Amino acid sequence: MTRLIAIAPESAQGQAKRLLDGVQSKLGMTPNLMRTMASSPAVLEGYLALSGALTHGKLSAKVREQLSLTVAEANGCDYCLAAHSTIGKMSGLTAEQIADSRRGESVDAKTDSLLHFARQVIDSRGKVSDADVYAVRDAGYSDAEIGEIVAAVALNIFTNYFNNVAETEIDFPLAPVLA
Repeated sequence: MTRLIAIAPESAQGQAKRLLDGVQSKLGMTPNLMRTMASSPAVLEGYLALSGALTHGKLSAKVREQLSLTVAEANGCDYCLAAHSTIGKMSGLTAEQIADSRRGESVDAKTDSLLHFARQVIDSRGKVSDADVYAVRDAGYSDAEIGEIVAAVALNIFTNYFNNVAETEIDFPLAPVLA
């Protein structure tokens, strides 16, 4: 049972209505995560702003989904695992790539380095070592991309924690259990 109330888009008012209408227009649906965030338009607006800004960065949509899966698995967020498994498929990830991403791994060496770095950021609460930074840089990532990795980790930690606290009702197909 959910602990925070999801706002029905048809009953939303003011800023919450404007934001939810924008989500519906862009996605063709209004996910329960955003409906639940809408109880505080400031929370939803902040999420949408950072999420939207990162789409204009250097990291591809596919890599951002792999990052999201790594972070969701690390934080045990069933909602985000379901959502990003679905969105990951839509961005071109195979079932094997989704499972590998959840483990923080990739058969692609460059992406594997990025996911390993993301896990280091999570596990160390951002206090990564010089060697961690040098390793991701040596894999071919620029300082701008490293900054985007950190921002994506932070954004996903926010949504993971929000969903774990809210016990947001999952409105995507459930992610399979990892073997």
